[in-house]
Amino acid sequence: MAETIAARICRVLTGEIIDGRLPPGQKLEEVVLAERFKASRTPIREALRELNARGLIELTPHKGGVVASISIDDLSDMLEAMCELDALCCRLSAQRMSAMQKKQLEMIHVQSKQCMDAGDEAGYLALNREFHQLLSAGTQNKTLMALIDSHRERLAPFRAAQSDVEERFTVSFDEHDRVVEAVLAADAEAAYNAMRSHTARLSIHVLERLQHSRKDD
Repeated sequence: MAETIAARICRVLTGEIIDGRLPPGQKLEEVVLAERFKASRTPIREALRELNARGLIELTPHKGGVVASISIDDLSDMLEAMCELDALCCRLSAQRMSAMQKKQLEMIHVQSKQCMDAGDEAGYLALNREFHQLLSAGTQNKTLMALIDSHRERLAPFRAAQSDVEERFTVSFDEHDRVVEAVLAADAEAAYNAMRSHTARLSIHVLERLQHSRKDD
């Protein structure tokens, strides 16, 4: 699926906020952004609403937004919680996933390998989302699913900050491989540890990138 104009604008602005090129307090005015991106006000407003929903800006209707202050300590807390939630999902999924869900997990993992080998970044990322959503669904716990989905959406722009890590997909796939192996074997503790290690690595890259951008200010 092609990226929408609003999604592209949101992606660009997200990167600039996380990198510190758009510092806390910076105004994001609709008319200025429309001129910059050569776009109508509609996709600009959609992008700003998404940034607001993710806590990256504070939005004023019909005017624009102001870049929010991102506390490294608060982000660290959220990432730590995400590590435990992701790992807990894997532990429960290893115990509760249906045979059909396990087969789906295998298929997604195989397709991810194909995307990685073909250099299909968009395809890999889409399958990565399916991979984690399926592991959440495998818990058979609606409360936990809602909690982790909300938390993952909140952290999505920050976790995407590790996109410039060398051999990103190779490392990610190898870590997913260990998760899949443990879940299919119904080894709850191995699944927990494999996912916790995977999420912790991503979290470290996110914090390092944000800390680096702060030093450059």
